[in-house]
Amino acid sequence: QLQLVESGGGLVQPGGSLRLSCAASGFTLDFYTIGWFRQAPGKEREGVSCISSSGLNFKYADSVKGRFTISRDNAKNTVALQMNSLKPEDTAVYYCAAVRTVLTRCWLTPSTVYNYWGQGAQVTVSS
Repeated sequence: QLQLVESGGGLVQPGGSLRLSCAASGFTLDFYTIGWFRQAPGKEREGVSCISSSGLNFKYADSVKGRFTISRDNAKNTVALQMNSLKPEDTAVYYCAAVRTVLTRCWLTPSTVYNYWGQGAQVTVSS
């Protein structure tokens, strides 16, 4: 069974940091593009960051540029999202998603490109 599992969410004060991890089981991530998405209450899901299977191509939403960093470790079958300088507006459930592709690119939109999704991790930024 193919699964993605997010971990590392939690409560943090504004200006703090969290590191989310997305671990795959049942398959290897080597040939998969990975995206991180988030959804806040009452809002649509939005793409936050993505990374190609090679790790050479990546994208960030304007709202997180300079604060978030995506990385992958294919040997450990994981993808991480380092989140620094967190703001209250970063509060959301964060999801990782995967799609197998031969293309050396990734997508922040549309989210329907991705066909495997994790269960989500809550990130709350509050004082």
